[in-house]
Amino acid sequence: MLPDTTYFVNFPGLGIENLEINRIAFQIGSISIYWYGLLIASAILLCLYLSLRHSRFHGLNPDNVLDIYIAIIPAMIIFARLYYVAFQWPMYRDNLLLILDTRTGGLAFYGGVIGGVLAAWLVARFKKIPFSRVADFLIVYVPLGQAIGRWGNFFNQEAFGTNTTLPWGMISNETTRYLNMLNGASLDPKLPVHPTFLYEFLANMALFIILLVIRRRSKRPYTTLFSYLIGYGITRFFVESIRTDALYVPGTSIRVSMVLSAVMVLGGLAGLLLIRSHVNKHPLPEPVDDTDKLDFNITGQPETDFFREQSEDETAATETEDDAETENDAKTETMAEAEAKKADDSSES
Repeated sequence: MLPDTTYFVNFPGLGIENLEINRIAFQIGSISIYWYGLLIASAILLCLYLSLRHSRFHGLNPDNVLDIYIAIIPAMIIFARLYYVAFQWPMYRDNLLLILDTRTGGLAFYGGVIGGVLAAWLVARFKKIPFSRVADFLIVYVPLGQAIGRWGNFFNQEAFGTNTTLPWGMISNETTRYLNMLNGASLDPKLPVHPTFLYEFLANMALFIILLVIRRRSKRPYTTLFSYLIGYGITRFFVESIRTDALYVPGTSIRVSMVLSAVMVLGGLAGLLLIRSHVNKHPLPEPVDDTDKLDFNITGQPETDFFREQSEDETAATETEDDAETENDAKTETMAEAEAKKADDSSES
């Protein structure tokens, strides 16, 4: 556990000195609510809200989306913790109860992804929903949640990088303590470090916006998912290369997250190439360019679809009226012929 909850953070190149932060957001009686947990909870709630609000626009029932979240939230937390503990086993093997203490961090993102994907796949399979639809819809909110959660690293003063002379370099009493503990020859505790939490925050927010565009325009399954794998894989590969608290493959100097990031990028590229190959063999019809009217109305449908359905309804109504008029004309014509025939019969007699 960290020795103190208060830190004094400095960004010398930006003129920010002695910014006081605390890992504890507030207290309820004797219970301390930490920023780390509060930010993660806030990220989950925001992603859930956005998912429920936009689910119908992407062919998903909000009730099913809620069920998926109910499954993936505990799965992500459990797998994220187990992943971290697995690669830091010496810290926990003599005191297994520490595994349950997540207030000071210790949640590995990739473990959370594994747990979340597994839970989402199981729910989708149980409810007979195409997994591609679920994956492409929900993956958009993952970088948003990551971006918010990274500020928990700032309040914990953890997950920072190596020394830097860049203007936004950060130094605090905690970075100094941690680097002294590492005792690395290439690390100077008295110098600023890379605020890698900030790098991931900015990259994830950009990725969130990009994925929103891709999800809206993509017509092929898994395109949004594979795009996320590439975008975040590149981001994490870079960030992980300069972090000072990386998890390593036991007995080696290989950083686990860099390996997984490379696998994500290669897997995403391979997936997009397969999709492209499939498109060339089975091209989709030319889409209607209606992006200028892409907005949502009170019916819960895209405006373009709404206007198209309105037009179809009006056309159907017009056709019905025309059919009625034709039928009336036919009846009138039949009555006129009957009258004429009756007149002819009268004149002959």
